[in-house]
Amino acid sequence: MTLTRRKLLACAAGFAATMPAAMPAVVQARTGPAVHVLKDPDCGCCAAWIDILRRDGFAVTSAPSSPARLMRHKRASGIPANMVSCHTGQVAGYMIEGHVPAADIRRLLAERPDAVGLAVPGMPYGSPGMGPETAREAYDVFLIRRDGRAEVFNRYPAA
Repeated sequence: MTLTRRKLLACAAGFAATMPAAMPAVVQARTGPAVHVLKDPDCGCCAAWIDILRRDGFAVTSAPSSPARLMRHKRASGIPANMVSCHTGQVAGYMIEGHVPAADIRRLLAERPDAVGLAVPGMPYGSPGMGPETAREAYDVFLIRRDGRAEVFNRYPAA
């Protein structure tokens, strides 16, 4: 196949036509809140949660961590043992433990409470990255206070 000037221009025009739709997501991803996640390198649900945050406009980076190192990081960051999950993120000085919905992270950042951060303990089915929301089991998102107390920040009923 010979690449003619006409074919090159047609390809360029087709590519350019898709750019306006793609650009807002790219710009949004670069300008959204930065989240850094420590996770088990073999965990698929952690990767799914990261993808959900990216689609919501967060600028997410991640690093693999051994389970022992990850648990030490959680404890050192003020996450109580009864609040742990499979991955830990950090955004704007707050810790995000487990499958916390993007909307709750945005609310945390808007309200700026004096707290360690948010947690969804365990891995509830239907939470972000843990299966379809339409089949969700009920779960709570907890606000972890600096003294270690946790209070309900948001509730998600069963679907």
